[in-house]
Amino acid sequence: MTEVLNIKYQNSKIQTRNQKFLILLSIAIFLSANIVTAEQWRELKGDHFIVYFYENKNFASQVLRKAEKDYVRIASDLGYARYSNFWTWNNRVKIYIHPDHASYVSTSNQPEWSEGMADYEKKEIHSYSGSSDFLSSVLPHEIAHLIFRDFVGFEGEVPLWLDEGVAQWEEEVSRSRIKMILTENLRKKALLPLKDMMDLDVRLIKDDDDRLHLRATFIDGKHGFLILDADSLINLYYLQAASLVGFLIERYGTDKFTDFCRQLRDGKSLVDALRSAYTARLSSIEELEDKWVQYLKGE
Repeated sequence: MTEVLNIKYQNSKIQTRNQKFLILLSIAIFLSANIVTAEQWRELKGDHFIVYFYENKNFASQVLRKAEKDYVRIASDLGYARYSNFWTWNNRVKIYIHPDHASYVSTSNQPEWSEGMADYEKKEIHSYSGSSDFLSSVLPHEIAHLIFRDFVGFEGEVPLWLDEGVAQWEEEVSRSRIKMILTENLRKKALLPLKDMMDLDVRLIKDDDDRLHLRATFIDGKHGFLILDADSLINLYYLQAASLVGFLIERYGTDKFTDFCRQLRDGKSLVDALRSAYTARLSSIEELEDKWVQYLKGE
């Protein structure tokens, strides 16, 4: 904005001091128009959510309806329905719908590509009015994160792939695509081994990491290297995480999945939690991977 003003000043031979002041004032008003103060927020209240919005009440109403629907579905999917009455009254989750993408990015300190985010500690979800992906993907994704973390907490040894897999799986619109892509990847033997996923923190991968070489034991048991760019690795990680969660829920049911997560919450290792919840079915990381591959094959 300052650079544009300087150019205008240089090209104007008759601009007065007062004219400059008026231009600066108008820009200040324009910039402040998208900064929403506490007094400007309007609100809609539901059973488990309070939606704060600026001016687009229609979109805010859609968000509230979808949030309440997603809450019931996700709590049921994960087997947490009987534990899920903690989001009521003063404990309702707050959803902030910012006026536009620029104000959302500025306020939430998120990257330009972000469509929404959740704050676990404050139990808040943030997005912006008219976001194309918010209702179908971002909202259920962030609600799933919050429900999952409200149940398992932050003290246990919960692997990142499980946390992200739960949220990704609860984007219902993505499930068929996930299965299709991973079935094709399995055919090409291009899947990340689960033991490598256990040690990988995709949050540390930088956009400028052009090629990443990962020592891997492939699904067919052979040893070698995977060479992937950052985007490919991150996408594959999230797809597999979602598929693993879907496998556990669809193959063995929500009650066992809830028990598995409870064991993690109570401090058990991943392997011990698997053995306890999936007795005689899943007793190791390798067995989990083998059964998951059978699930991808349709066996």
